[in-house]
Amino acid sequence: MSHRRHANDQERRKWQDPEAILAKILLKAGQTFVDIGCGGGFFALPAARLVGENGMVYGVDTDDISLNELGKLTSEEGLNNLNLTVGRAEDVIPCESCADIVFFGMALHDFAEPSKVLENAKKILKPAGRLINLDWKKESMKLGPPLQIRFSEKQAVELIEEAAYKILSVEDIGQYHYIIVASKYPTA
Repeated sequence: MSHRRHANDQERRKWQDPEAILAKILLKAGQTFVDIGCGGGFFALPAARLVGENGMVYGVDTDDISLNELGKLTSEEGLNNLNLTVGRAEDVIPCESCADIVFFGMALHDFAEPSKVLENAKKILKPAGRLINLDWKKESMKLGPPLQIRFSEKQAVELIEEAAYKILSVEDIGQYHYIIVASKYPTA
């Protein structure tokens, strides 16, 4: 699922600021952040810096080369709060009821079974945790995946609601993306 983008991709930083997005979703020191489809760590690495030594970041991706590179970067920075798992999001639950935030950074459209990934995310989230779906607008543009595989905001909302999440907000974030914030429905 990874597109081999490095954690410190300066070209990508021209059109997307991971630190600003993490601040917008209210990621704080001491929290647990799970990045599903983390690739080279464009969001996972700054999240690990932000949550600090009392927080934890879990990264899941199918691309072992990108995860190895990310592991090297975290070691170089002396970060010990990033746990990386190679595997399909449909098959991996890195921790149960542990996450303050489960994050999909332009990845939900890439999963073979998005409904299964959303179901797994519910198992990962704490009761008061939030699901964040940052994805490409379904518009023709020079960047991003082919238009036909993208989810519109409406399609993504429907998919997330079908998995029994409550949508808290949907908004544009920058020129190319939208962001959906959702919570788990309370369980009986």
